[in-house]
Amino acid sequence: MNDIAKLPFYVKLCFTLLSLIGLTFIVYIGKDILTPIMMAFLFAILLRPVALFFKTKLRFPHVIAVMVSVILFVILIVGIFMFISFQISDIASDFDKIERNINIHVVNIEQFIKENFNLSTREQRRYLNDATDNSMQTGKAMIGSTIVSFTDMILNLTLIPIYTFLILLYRTHFILFLSKLFKEKQQHVLQDILYQIKVAVNSYIIGLIIEMIAVSVLTTIGLTFIGVQYAILLGIITGILNLIPYIGILFAGFLTIVASLSGTPDLSIIIGVIVVNVVVQLIDNNVLVPLIVNSKVEINAFVSIVGIIIGGSIAGISGMFLAIPIIAVLKVIFDRINGLEPWGYLMGDDLPKTYKWHKIKFPLYDFENSSHSTTVTANIPTPVFTETQSSKAETDSFTGN
Repeated sequence: MNDIAKLPFYVKLCFTLLSLIGLTFIVYIGKDILTPIMMAFLFAILLRPVALFFKTKLRFPHVIAVMVSVILFVILIVGIFMFISFQISDIASDFDKIERNINIHVVNIEQFIKENFNLSTREQRRYLNDATDNSMQTGKAMIGSTIVSFTDMILNLTLIPIYTFLILLYRTHFILFLSKLFKEKQQHVLQDILYQIKVAVNSYIIGLIIEMIAVSVLTTIGLTFIGVQYAILLGIITGILNLIPYIGILFAGFLTIVASLSGTPDLSIIIGVIVVNVVVQLIDNNVLVPLIVNSKVEINAFVSIVGIIIGGSIAGISGMFLAIPIIAVLKVIFDRINGLEPWGYLMGDDLPKTYKWHKIKFPLYDFENSSHSTTVTANIPTPVFTETQSSKAETDSFTGN
C-alpha cells in the first residue's frame, strides 16, 4: 500500500482510469447477466428491514422470513400492474371515440397548414404516407430485436425475485467472504463501506418511492381538476414512468394526452394536460428531487446526467435506472480509500441544498450570495456518507444481531 501511495500522480491516474475503463467494459460485455443481479441487489437492500422484522419480531426462521418478504414484494408489484392493466382495458374500450377525436384534430391541423403554408391536404397526406412507409420498413427491421428484448425482459423479471431471495439468504455469507479478502487492520474500513453503501442505496430507493407517490398524487389532482377521465390511473402511470429518466415523463405525457381524448375533442383539455405535466415536472425537478432524492446520495447533477447517459448506452432503461445507485456505491468506496478521495469529491455535491423560510425549506441556487443575506438561513444536512457509527453497531447491522 505504501509503495502504491509513493507512485507518481500520472501513474496513479493511469491505474485509476484503466480500472474504471476495465470495469465499464466488463459491465458492457456482461450486461445481460449483471443487470438483473444489480437490480436484485437494490431490492435486497430495500427488503432487508422487512426480513429482519419477520425474523426478530415474529420469530420466523431466516429462510421463511426472507421468502415471505420477497413474496410480499412480488405480490405488491403484480397487484399494481394488474390494477393498471384492468384500467387500461377500460381505456381500450373507448378506442373508437379516441380515434374519432384524434381525426378531428388531424383535420384541424391539416386545415391550419393549408391556410398558412399553402400546402394542400393531398400533398400533406402524400408526405405523411411516404414517412409512414419509411417507418414501416424500419419497424419491420426492428420487430426481431424487439421480440428478443421482450423475451429478455420476461426472463429478467423471473430472475430478479430469485436473485433477491438468494442475496438476502446468503447475505452474511457474502459479507464474511469480503472480510476474508482484507487484512484485520482493514476490517473497520470494510465495515464502514458496507454500512454506508446500505444507507445510501436504501435512502435513495426510499426517496424514489416517495417521489413516485408525490408525482402520482400531484398529477392525479391536476388531471382531476381539468376534468380528464381515468385521472387516478394516468397519475399512477405518470409516477411510475417518471422513474425512467428523461424518456419516461415524455411517454407518460403522450399517453395522458391520448387518454384524455376518450372524453372530448376539446383542445383546451390537451392544453390543460400539457400544463399539468409541465407544472408537476417543475415541482419534481426543483423541489422533490433536490429535497428528497439528491439529498440522500449527495451526487452532483453533472455526474448524475453523465452517469445516466452512460448507463443508458450500456444497458438501456435498466442502465439508466441503475446509474445513480452505482455512482453512489462508487462514491462511498472512493471516499474511504487512500488515493481515491479526489474522485469521490468529484462525484459529490457540497453545495447548500435548501434555505429555510418560515420553517419551509426551498431549493437554494444562489449559494454564493447566501452568506450575505439576512433573510436566508442555510440548512446543510450532514452528508450520509460521512456519518460514523460505532463498529459494534455496524457489525450488528450487517449480521442482523
